[in-house]
Amino acid sequence: MNNTTQKIHFIAIGGSVMHNLAIALKQAGHTISGADDELFDPSRAALAKHGLLPDKEGWNPDKIDASIDLVILGMHARKDNPELVKAQQLGLRILSFPEYIYEHSKDKERVVIAGSHGKTTITAMIIHVLNFYNRKFDYAIGARVNGLENAVKLSSDAPLIIIEGDEYYASPLDHTPKFLRYQHHIGVISGIAWDHANVFATEEEYVAEFDRFADQTPKGGILIYCEQDSMALMIGKKDRPDVTSISYKSHAHSSDNNGHFFLNDGKERYPIRVFGSHNFQNINAAKEVLKKIGITGEQFLEAIQSFEGAAGRLEKVKDNASVTVYKDFAHAPSKVKATVKAVKEVHPTRELVACLELHSFSSLSKNFIPQYRDSMKAAQVPVVYINPEKVKAKNLDPISEPEVKAAFANPAIKVFSDVAELETFLAGQSWKNKDLLLMSSGNFGGLNIPALAEKITS
Repeated sequence: MNNTTQKIHFIAIGGSVMHNLAIALKQAGHTISGADDELFDPSRAALAKHGLLPDKEGWNPDKIDASIDLVILGMHARKDNPELVKAQQLGLRILSFPEYIYEHSKDKERVVIAGSHGKTTITAMIIHVLNFYNRKFDYAIGARVNGLENAVKLSSDAPLIIIEGDEYYASPLDHTPKFLRYQHHIGVISGIAWDHANVFATEEEYVAEFDRFADQTPKGGILIYCEQDSMALMIGKKDRPDVTSISYKSHAHSSDNNGHFFLNDGKERYPIRVFGSHNFQNINAAKEVLKKIGITGEQFLEAIQSFEGAAGRLEKVKDNASVTVYKDFAHAPSKVKATVKAVKEVHPTRELVACLELHSFSSLSKNFIPQYRDSMKAAQVPVVYINPEKVKAKNLDPISEPEVKAAFANPAIKVFSDVAELETFLAGQSWKNKDLLLMSSGNFGGLNIPALAEKITS
């Protein structure tokens, strides 16, 4: 990192990765300020802890003056954001998050994990193993990971950086997918399933960006892709001169009658703390990356046993002898399907109540929602929650209960638009030999998940 301290202002400081970068730069000695019109936990609490929480929500162009060395612009802001307009008028230097990370890591080996699903977990696994062996490296990941103080780490001397690469736009001024801005040396494509319908109007447009990512792999570079995903396979096996292509599939695994899972390696079995078919793919993706940066297969198997997962990714909230409550960030159709399947694999004899909040722009769009067809088929009690305020805020037409049931191709789905009614329904279930899975990229309209889990398990 540049040893010269700077005055840096963040527009949209409350973003999941933006606030972590702000904290990392403050810890490096820079003077940090920021603003946002929406601030939620965990970013609100983290910013407050480090003295970076704005005095109030909203934009204040009066804070933007010529003394600012750099503005870091988040995707949440609009082109006409008053702070951005003022920064442009003053001729200040403006970078997006991915541009800043690239500028910092120009002289490092860059590993970028891309994919519609799995990228956070794969990145977290790689970080966990490298930390296990005390390797010196930097990273940027979009979720909290046990054992990490912050989700972004930047230094001047680490030779390597591990980056979770999102396909979403870099900023309102730059409609280049973030993962293209990092210019990877080693790239991973975990799987491709159309998402961000508000940005990529068709599946073809969406898939094309991953093809560009793969084509960006430099001569002498490495592209690692999941052969069990049809789109990733199609892109990954394309001939690219002087690029090493490596495919992977699910790691060999087994389980016992108590719901414990193991990695199989010859005659040896290694206990692990994560589960689900998609995670056995993620494990092998991480293993292949680490082999290319000096971690042997044997070292990987030793270290991965203590990996507990990234926050909000199949996270166990509370359990007892007959019920377990999980929460997961799943919101896209492929993620929902994989998560529901994974929880059923843990306790196949238990009924599963799977509750999904439709929260993202794509999920609340009538044109996109049919992509969820059969995604909750494995749940005995499928539930969908829609917050009417979120629909209104995104300027979308309301989705009716019959439309939800038709889109999911499941007439048994329970549909709620009132969080109190949803909580009453869930709390009133008979919870003997039954699990609850809560999936959302939002917060279920403020539902107190720990309190609900306590009630269910007691």
